[in-house]
Amino acid sequence: SAILSSYFLNEKLNIHGKLGCVLSILGSTVMVIHAPEEEEVTSLDEMERKLQDPAFVTFAVLLTVVALVLIVVVAPKRGQTNILIYILICSFIGAFSVSSVKGLGIAIKQMLQRKPAYRHPLVYILVGILVLSVSTQINYLNKALDVFNTSLVTPIYYVCFTTTVVMCSIILFKEWSSMELGDIIGTLSGFCSIIIGIFLLHAFKNTDITWSQLMSTVAKEPSLP
Repeated sequence: SAILSSYFLNEKLNIHGKLGCVLSILGSTVMVIHAPEEEEVTSLDEMERKLQDPAFVTFAVLLTVVALVLIVVVAPKRGQTNILIYILICSFIGAFSVSSVKGLGIAIKQMLQRKPAYRHPLVYILVGILVLSVSTQINYLNKALDVFNTSLVTPIYYVCFTTTVVMCSIILFKEWSSMELGDIIGTLSGFCSIIIGIFLLHAFKNTDITWSQLMSTVAKEPSLP
């Protein structure tokens, strides 16, 4: 998105931004390679028990309270000047959409197996949560894109959204409980690479340096004996 916006929307993407995009892609690849195996959830009853886990309930309540504070108090005052406000709202709400999609996927699988999953009340709760969370994400993501540069909004949103979803997966599905030390280090290293890439993309967005300027500077430097 950052690369395409520089061509089609005439948005600036300097050498730091390009390096940041490369680092983000490499970091994502490392994360996927070392990602934990997903815990198998085969029924809506199992999904319901996981959603009622005290740790997940605490996490969900905390995310909801923080998101409401950002929406009601912070966004009207600083949403137009701080790029993180709208993005954090989208990211926090995104954790609920991912969990809802997971549950609805289980329901669809059960219906394909000719099981009356549509009778389970959790299905309609998940549909309501999904509609509300997705519509909220679209609303505030569009607000962020209207105010700020697309090549900045999309990658920062990617990092914040990924962080929230990973935390949600850890708490809800206990996906990291069976990971080996090497995979944990690999996953964290990949995520740190993404953060560094986004930092390069955002922190030096106003620095006007091109590849040709960099190469000409290197060529002018005296060679070592």
